[in-house]
Amino acid sequence: MTSTTPAASADDIAKHGWNAVPVDANAILNGRPYIHKPEPLTAKDIPFPSDDPIVAKVQDYAKKHLIKQTYNHSMRVYHWGYSILKYQFPEHFGKLSLSTWALTCLLHDIGTTHANLRATLLSFEFYGGILALNLTRELGAPPAQAEAVAEAIIRHQDLGTVGTITFLGQVVQLATVYDNMGINPHIVDAATREDVNRTFPRLGWSGCFASAIREENGLKPWAHTTHLGEEDFPEGVKGNELMKPYDSWGL
Repeated sequence: MTSTTPAASADDIAKHGWNAVPVDANAILNGRPYIHKPEPLTAKDIPFPSDDPIVAKVQDYAKKHLIKQTYNHSMRVYHWGYSILKYQFPEHFGKLSLSTWALTCLLHDIGTTHANLRATLLSFEFYGGILALNLTRELGAPPAQAEAVAEAIIRHQDLGTVGTITFLGQVVQLATVYDNMGINPHIVDAATREDVNRTFPRLGWSGCFASAIREENGLKPWAHTTHLGEEDFPEGVKGNELMKPYDSWGL
């Protein structure tokens, strides 16, 4: 489906991942473990756009505001997504801005901080998207980029089978559920999984994020996260078998 919006050029649609794709990851994968067999990568093989001044400032912001477990998770999501982008969606690789991808990853869980969970009645993804939109705009990001980041963050837990999502949003969904629950375990090569977990250790992330989910649900029983199952989702995160061998790394 081609966009007819006057708000962005076709180049900006591709560059910032606005292309509409199915929200159903199984439909994209055609029920297979992967579209193309992924190749091994090390963390050093994966470029991070720290030379982009907006990314550099947002990375400093993330380091300041996120606890270490969440920051490392955000960096792992960046690396998983790079591998997914390169090997599963080669037609988009080289078109999607790595800066836009990095900004999305760095800020996707900004709404889960102790202060931010208590600053608003909004669900953490929605508040996080607003914070990301305002921050990236203030730092000079063009509207197509800032809004792409916000949209992807708002919808990064909007898992489902009906409708569409931005390509950027689908990649962040694939990368986050891989890290949080071990879904689609073969979409990233095992050697990549081990090296990235070594570079950005989990520090007990499974229990940490499960607790954050329960914390938000306690504060906001209406939270969007509950659509994934008030018990099923935190238990699924806590019981992540794929990442279990690495979960204590860094502790």
